[in-house]
Amino acid sequence: MNKSELIETIANKADLSKVASGKALDAALETIVHAVAKGDGVSLVGFGSFKSAARAAREGKNPKTGEKIKIPATTVPKFSAGATFKATVAAANKTKKRK
Repeated sequence: MNKSELIETIANKADLSKVASGKALDAALETIVHAVAKGDGVSLVGFGSFKSAARAAREGKNPKTGEKIKIPATTVPKFSAGATFKATVAAANKTKKRK
């Protein structure tokens, strides 16, 4: 599912226009991104949690040449799925395997 399909689904389920759904989705995503960028976590009970995490500097390898390179430390976003989300995905995969 891409963004326009998600907006269409939100519009249908929430009985909103596609424009209003698009603005709401953009606002929600922007809010999550800015909160995580500031170092705050965002927790949506049942869905999951977004947070930032520090990644230490490490040594890597150039896949073409095999030469060792230094990868600098950075901060990356992380998402942890909530229990309801995990259970729904697991149940959907069980029914797919049975068919």
